[in-house]
Amino acid sequence: GIGYFYGQGLVLPDTSMEGSEQKMDPALFPPVPLFSGVPSRSFFPRGFLWDEGFHQLVVQRWDPHLTREALGHWLGLLNADGWIGREQILGDEARARVPPEFLVQRAAHANPPTLLLPVVHMLEGHDPDDLAFLRKAFPRLHAWFSWLHQSQAGPVPLSYRWRGRDLALPTLLNPKTLPSGLDDYPRASHPSTAERHLDLRCWVALGARVLSQLAEQLGETEAAAELGPLAASLEEPGSLDELHWAPELGVFADFGNHTKAVQLKSRPPQGLVRVVGRPPPRLQYVDALGYVSLFPLLLQLLDPSSPRLGPLLDVLADSRHLWSPFGLRSLSASSLFYKQRNTEHDPPYWRGAVWLNINYLALGALHHYGHVEGPHKVQAAKLYHELRANVVRNVRQQYQATGFLWEQYSDQDGRGMGCRPFQGWTSLVLLIMAEEY
Repeated sequence: GIGYFYGQGLVLPDTSMEGSEQKMDPALFPPVPLFSGVPSRSFFPRGFLWDEGFHQLVVQRWDPHLTREALGHWLGLLNADGWIGREQILGDEARARVPPEFLVQRAAHANPPTLLLPVVHMLEGHDPDDLAFLRKAFPRLHAWFSWLHQSQAGPVPLSYRWRGRDLALPTLLNPKTLPSGLDDYPRASHPSTAERHLDLRCWVALGARVLSQLAEQLGETEAAAELGPLAASLEEPGSLDELHWAPELGVFADFGNHTKAVQLKSRPPQGLVRVVGRPPPRLQYVDALGYVSLFPLLLQLLDPSSPRLGPLLDVLADSRHLWSPFGLRSLSASSLFYKQRNTEHDPPYWRGAVWLNINYLALGALHHYGHVEGPHKVQAAKLYHELRANVVRNVRQQYQATGFLWEQYSDQDGRGMGCRPFQGWTSLVLLIMAEEY
């Protein structure tokens, strides 16, 4: 569904730039309007930045004008620094539907810049109305990307780190990373400023590429001169390898202060508590094979002849890891975190379930690599057709059985799980059926 919202959001200002540790109270931002898709009208009736880019991929095929309106509203939410809150909880009525711990948006926290995905479609379509919109929107798109690139910078050049990971509390198996959009996907066991997050680096690389192309097309020479070299640096294979290729794992990975010797154990009367054994945490690549490992493939950042493409396709196709009859599971079935609870009251979310938005990105990548010359063309094309059939068949069967599109699907029997109805990014099944990527 699509809704129109108006009201004030609660925001905790970002004091990190000031070097201040002082406690600040959330502030009500000035009232703003938002015309946006929503993941679920009944359960999530508000705007989510990470979701909206996927929503608009569907909407713009139907009515490009609606997408321009929605993107314009989202870009109208920028603050002076170029930040957009990841959840838009506008007004008392909206706040009444949201658990207290999620009410306040933090101006230091980012979200995947998926609004760039419909921008890519606009660039490729050469519709005069789209290009006129992009010309007006460019300053805000540039400011938003610049904020992301600068505020989420990592410990070494060309690395990036999601701000806003949960603290390593005694009850948490693995501190969550809500700003990434992947919530409880396993990251380094002990959060630190030394972390390097693979998916975020890939999102920034995509952003630099898209904004550079847009600046060139619009004749924004100053911005193009800034963005072009950044895009080239981020897409340089040696740099990505140096920061994120884990030879011991055979895939790309996060890096951080990590140990696999972490588990939840029953400790009456506290209940389940986190126990850290041996070996103790040390700086290393994070052994958590899953969606994050695929991001250089998902966002098509690898050259068709890249020696890293084959190993990623092999992992994707392996039923011991990500392949299931219902789509790609979010975390390897061989992972220690597979289907593990994060707390006593927090069931697994991105730890094995099949999600349509990532499967859509995977299918788009397989379609691309299956149509360009390279040593993996045949394998990519074969996987594309098999994965597409699996995903569409299962969503159709679950819709026929229950009458709903679901938030996620079981990798074990395909049943719909989580929130329903979920006419958010699960609607991407329409573009998969139409082979529109």
